[in-house]
Amino acid sequence: MNRLFQRFQQLDASTTRRVPGLGLAITKALVEEHGGRIAVTSIEGEGSTFSFIVPAAETSVAVQP
Repeated sequence: MNRLFQRFQQLDASTTRRVPGLGLAITKALVEEHGGRIAVTSIEGEGSTFSFIVPAAETSVAVQP
């Protein structure tokens, strides 16, 4: 889990995947660039859940009937 968000890391050692892992590293960088954070919970054999929080600015929206 510690290597999951690092560039060029693949947790699957199979030879069928030849492209270095960048997707989660890029996602983490984008989330953190916007002041947020990303997390993962995982249960072996069942799957993983990724979540992120990004702060949003307060806005006012006028609704027209």
